[in-house]
Amino acid sequence: MSEIASETNPDLTIGRDNKARWNQPDYRRDGFHNLHRLARYGLSFRAARVMALHKRMDLRIAEMEAVRRLTALPWFSAMAVIRGNELLFERYAPDFGPDRPHSIQSISKTIMNLVIGRLLEEGKIDLSHKVAHYLPWIGSGYAPATVQQVMNMDVNNDYSEDYRNPYSTVFAHEEAMGWRLPVDPAHEHTMRSFLTTISSPDTINPTGCVDYKSANTDVLAMIVEAVSGRTIRSHLADIADAAGIEGCLYITTDREGFPTMDGGLCLTARDLARYGSLFVRRGRGIDDQLVGSASFIERSLEAGIPMPPPREQLRYCNQTNTDGRWLGHGGYGGQYMIADLTSDVVGVFFSVLENWEAYDSDYYIPIIKMLGDIGRLDFEA
Repeated sequence: MSEIASETNPDLTIGRDNKARWNQPDYRRDGFHNLHRLARYGLSFRAARVMALHKRMDLRIAEMEAVRRLTALPWFSAMAVIRGNELLFERYAPDFGPDRPHSIQSISKTIMNLVIGRLLEEGKIDLSHKVAHYLPWIGSGYAPATVQQVMNMDVNNDYSEDYRNPYSTVFAHEEAMGWRLPVDPAHEHTMRSFLTTISSPDTINPTGCVDYKSANTDVLAMIVEAVSGRTIRSHLADIADAAGIEGCLYITTDREGFPTMDGGLCLTARDLARYGSLFVRRGRGIDDQLVGSASFIERSLEAGIPMPPPREQLRYCNQTNTDGRWLGHGGYGGQYMIADLTSDVVGVFFSVLENWEAYDSDYYIPIIKMLGDIGRLDFEA
């Protein structure tokens, strides 16, 4: 029987600058708007009950100069602000909308704050234990590090995440995420096999500030499965129910179905805001179910290690960014979420940078300030 003609998947084929086509500048906007269907493997979750949102537009937000300027940029996709059940502001680009999921990239990491905080409260994990205590199979890049070091991005190893270098480890990691075709189709990396390749002669971070590595989050997810006796996908189902998302919580996975916890989530702007409300409610879901820890969330506001410039005013703690008032996180390509634990306001911003690196550390500063300023507005009780 003759072989049937075929060709490589164009969206996932590695091309210019060692990037899959979906992540090249000319295709990136469509890629971030559709990663939930472009990735090779994935899961989706629907909530049993939906957190209702009622429009109560606050014109003070619409009139802010930063809001007008940032939502007018060509990279802008969506912005939403909620407080409780009130939708205070939303805006969308012409090619986007309230029912469209968007890749949130590293905002996905914040789920580990909720899940591990809950496991800590249940006495199932000790953050002072070494990673090897929970994952005997892990390589030298993580084995001697404590879980707390991994939580705080405070680990030194040979995993590199310099977006200016297209050959950084973070791009090779994409094979295990299902975001690109494998180098060797007969030996495709899974998340577990990839993590074992990371090595280090000394995991102590000598810099005094964050040494950001997305692989840390996937190591934490492996630890969660080991100590909880449950799959990460079951924890994600709990999160979707607790947040009361309206659409689907999509997440990419490796070939074995292990979720990409470091950056694989795709959600609508409203649903990311609903998710962020879990932090405002100190880990409680819409039906009062616990998926996080109030005490751990509070401690995350107070501890952590400094982030490097230009975010030196922030700290990285327990898989979140914080200024002592809010918890949040950014995402590669132009996303940010802030949950203000004083005003109970959650703000999210989606955009897709179309420069060569898909990253600009200075670009996030006005977005962070804008969302932080919105949280500090005076709101009626």
